[in-house]
Amino acid sequence: MNSKESTDAFSLRSIISLFTLVIVIGIMIWLSFNVNIPEPEVLREMIQGYGWAGWLIFIGITALIAITPIPVTIPALVAGSLYGVIAGSLFSFTGILIGSWIGYWLARFTGQDLIFKLLGRHGTTVKKYLSDAGLTAMCTARLMPGLPYWPVNYGAGALGISQSTFLSATFIASLPGQVSLVALGAFAVNQSFFSGVILISAWITVLLSTWTSYRYWRNTHIGNK
Repeated sequence: MNSKESTDAFSLRSIISLFTLVIVIGIMIWLSFNVNIPEPEVLREMIQGYGWAGWLIFIGITALIAITPIPVTIPALVAGSLYGVIAGSLFSFTGILIGSWIGYWLARFTGQDLIFKLLGRHGTTVKKYLSDAGLTAMCTARLMPGLPYWPVNYGAGALGISQSTFLSATFIASLPGQVSLVALGAFAVNQSFFSGVILISAWITVLLSTWTSYRYWRNTHIGNK
């Protein structure tokens, strides 16, 4: 490939990246300002209004939220109150996985420089946790308190973390958190022994996994200094 062809290819990639970023920013801004997550009871009634297809609507809503800076807490609580611990966890986690995967590929198409401008203050944190681009690093980023889903999704895609690593870490690290929230929603409407056991077990798992991941990250980074 000669220099002219290289320049043309670079220019085309730059145009595509810029166009993709504009679309991503536009979607996120529109969703953030126009999609208001209703109160749990209102969301419950809305989903129930779709009858048998309500679970599909719920997964779609959860996936949409996972792409944006909007927290995913309320849908998970609603899933537990509507479908119970097992089905609710399945539906909530499926939505999270789909939304995270979409965000990952949006970032892959956009490019690192532009995406980290979009991430703003979260960019430095994401780079810090995903510096070695491994499964453990991805799990650690997922489990860190105060770090939402969307910067990790976009950061992983922008940094070129493999899709298999991204999906595996998302599956492993997101599951306890989703189950804990769904179990809380289920326990709120039905204080059964089963819901209580799952609720306590899930929250213990979240706390232990978060503590373990943080210690691993801290020891690794301190040891490399």
